[in-house]
Amino acid sequence: MGLTKTENFTERQNQLALMLKALAHPARIAIIDHLIRANECITGDLVDVLGLSQATTSQHLRELKEAGLIKGKIDGNAMNYCIDQAKWKKYAATLNTFFAEVKFDESCC
Repeated sequence: MGLTKTENFTERQNQLALMLKALAHPARIAIIDHLIRANECITGDLVDVLGLSQATTSQHLRELKEAGLIKGKIDGNAMNYCIDQAKWKKYAATLNTFFAEVKFDESCC
């Protein structure tokens, strides 16, 4: 997380920041949308779907993979990617809890 002092924050806060940072680009959301629909995809297909260069698409895939949202496996000369279901479920539960914890006071602001 760069120059931020991640040790000052809880594990949950760091996990949420990592996930949300990885999702904070429309191309990455498009990749996730495509992988959810396709259930597995070859990188070349994503280049066609996104309309971005191979290098740019690969960078976005790397960000998603480093955050643990997707995983990949080599298939011949291609790399196939899919949603990392275990990590996805963990992130979903963490994010759901994060939003559910908010108790709004109508008198506030």
